[in-house]
Amino acid sequence: MGSAGEYQPLLLGLDSHSQIPGLSSAAIEEFLEHRPVAVRWWPRLVAWESRLLWILSGSSIIVSIFNYMLSFVTLMFCGHLSALELAGASIASVGIQGLAYGIMLGMASAVQTVCGQAFGARKLPEMGIICQKAIILHLGAAVLLTFLYWWSGPILIAIGQAEDIALQGQVFARGIIPQLYAFAINCPQQRFLQAQNIVNPLAYMSVGVFLIHILLTWLVVYVLEYGLMGAALTLSLSWWLLVITYGLYIILSPKCKETWTGFSWNSFKGIWPYFKLTLSSAIMLCLEIWYNQGLVLISGLLSNPTIALDSISICMNYLNWDMQFMLGLSAAASVRVSNELGAGNAKVAKFSVFVVNGTSILISIVFSAIVLIFKVGLSKLFTSDSVVIAAVSDLTPLLAISVFLNGIQPILSGVAIGSGWQAVVAYVNLTCYYIIGLPIGCVLGFKTNMGVAGIWWGMIIGVFLQTVTLIILTARTNWNTEVEKAADRLKKAAEIPDSPTDV
Repeated sequence: MGSAGEYQPLLLGLDSHSQIPGLSSAAIEEFLEHRPVAVRWWPRLVAWESRLLWILSGSSIIVSIFNYMLSFVTLMFCGHLSALELAGASIASVGIQGLAYGIMLGMASAVQTVCGQAFGARKLPEMGIICQKAIILHLGAAVLLTFLYWWSGPILIAIGQAEDIALQGQVFARGIIPQLYAFAINCPQQRFLQAQNIVNPLAYMSVGVFLIHILLTWLVVYVLEYGLMGAALTLSLSWWLLVITYGLYIILSPKCKETWTGFSWNSFKGIWPYFKLTLSSAIMLCLEIWYNQGLVLISGLLSNPTIALDSISICMNYLNWDMQFMLGLSAAASVRVSNELGAGNAKVAKFSVFVVNGTSILISIVFSAIVLIFKVGLSKLFTSDSVVIAAVSDLTPLLAISVFLNGIQPILSGVAIGSGWQAVVAYVNLTCYYIIGLPIGCVLGFKTNMGVAGIWWGMIIGVFLQTVTLIILTARTNWNTEVEKAADRLKKAAEIPDSPTDV
């Protein structure tokens, strides 16, 4: 029976290990409300949460990685054209595409918050309306960002990039303008489906499009010899294939029958409250994503910018690859937390946060070790230039540290998204990244002989401070209050009249 004062869940019939996996979140919530829970139950509870987490995160990680690999593979092909074209494609991919993707991904995190909480509260029709509101706002943002893409060359030159690199970057940026509009539709689509725990079909579609992308890019770059512009247009086409396949699934799948009831004029109503959440979401994630992109842009201002850009871009590509893995885990954490808050299960939401953070730390330790062991081989995938390979090897210890921090920071951000804390975290990011980390990096990079390494050390300091702040914020959270906030947030964001008018 356990020691006096320990709660034994006899009423729930939990007398064997095999009965834990079949319990609902409501039953686990009842279990966790009693203190203290016997120690022997904790491994079983962790296994219960881990199972739910990996059902979501396994496919979410595949989606994140393979969607990112579309750009990754494109840059690999560009790198074998010439060092200059790799530098141009990298600066456009990081400075222009990265900026736009940060905005789109940030705005879409509001879909994760509200749709996830709506699904937990079983308010299913609201989810389709919220997704449509998101697409409307995303397309508006895409129109504004088109001007940035078209005139990216003069903009890159104005911020200090070398003219030859900037002009190559402009060629690539203009070729991925169609991708921008694909982002605007795909980001809300993906979050809409993930909020419903629909993840396996997304993984199949992402892998399929990735395989097609490799074949098309090889054909366009090596066989047809369309060069940098051809590679960029192929990347855009692949993203539109994702939009089409996701869209067909949403419209045709029986799993979305209750959440997607058709296009509705109601998506234009009550858009202002949702826009405010979208804005804070965009600011929060943009400040995170642009921070790492800033490392590449600032490196272009150093002496010998081609070597600096090539080496840091290769490192950033691997860091971004790791980030995609963690973003998949983060997306799963966001869905778990938002679903449980929407369902009113405060204790389960808190427990989910504990499990996902422990899992991500263990994974990041393994990834850091892999980076240190294979530091030379990683750079050879991108270039055969011995100078660039040596420069990448010198930066590998910093890459390993960043990979470790990536095991904590994105997961806490995912918890913040699931809880709707975007506005608070935006202030944290602004302070830690841009007021503290970035200035320190610039001083170390330009006022000492540390160069790229100095800039990166400053960035690491900023990420460390942000991570510590988010840990404190999460530890001090009153999860019962968050349940009440979730219900209020959903009511304001949906604002659906009693008689919806579908198109």
